[in-house]
Amino acid sequence: MIKAVLLDLDGTLLNRDASVKHFIGNQYERLIGPISSIAKETYCTRFIELDCKGYVWKDKVYQQLTQEFKIDDISWQALLEDYKEEFHKSCVPFPNLLSMLEMLKNESVKLGIITNGIGKFQMDNIKSLGIERYVDCILVSEWEGIKKPNPAIFQKALAELNVSPHEAIYVGDHPEYDVIGAKNVGMVGVWKKDEARTCEDAEFVMEDLGEIPSILQRLNRNGE
Repeated sequence: MIKAVLLDLDGTLLNRDASVKHFIGNQYERLIGPISSIAKETYCTRFIELDCKGYVWKDKVYQQLTQEFKIDDISWQALLEDYKEEFHKSCVPFPNLLSMLEMLKNESVKLGIITNGIGKFQMDNIKSLGIERYVDCILVSEWEGIKKPNPAIFQKALAELNVSPHEAIYVGDHPEYDVIGAKNVGMVGVWKKDEARTCEDAEFVMEDLGEIPSILQRLNRNGE
């Protein structure tokens, strides 16, 4: 019987690509446009390239940007601080996020989030999405001192929810950090499809958050 659903944040609940695009365009308009001859599209495209879907931290990204475009009217440190303070205002959820959470809560399913990242930054994003009130457990790697795919962070979440690994599924977009990481502790690994990657290890593959309740129904019907 599946009693808990654990979820990744970036790329799973948060449409990070859309959020980054919205944020960096807004940052350009507020801080870069008035002081530079760099075209907005050029600046935004280069930021997204350097960001590498969030796997390069922004200190490196902004240092590279200011060097490449010879931006000296504002420091890379100031741009980084702006990113940390303002990004949450640009958060874009994936479709059916709230309806999925509502449905699972109505079925008394326990919910948790495990995300790699900086504590306050990720919590600001979670609050911006309006989902904090739905979840029973939130673990952010910086605050925990461990990150996915380390089994310990999955095990801590399971302990906080008071469920066994075979009573929980984990949903995420990263084949190694999310799917394999969850399976290594005995959870069902569900891959939220990302066209930039492939995943052959997931028990279930989904494209929309609205599919999660039906996955639970299938597992419970099969007695898994």
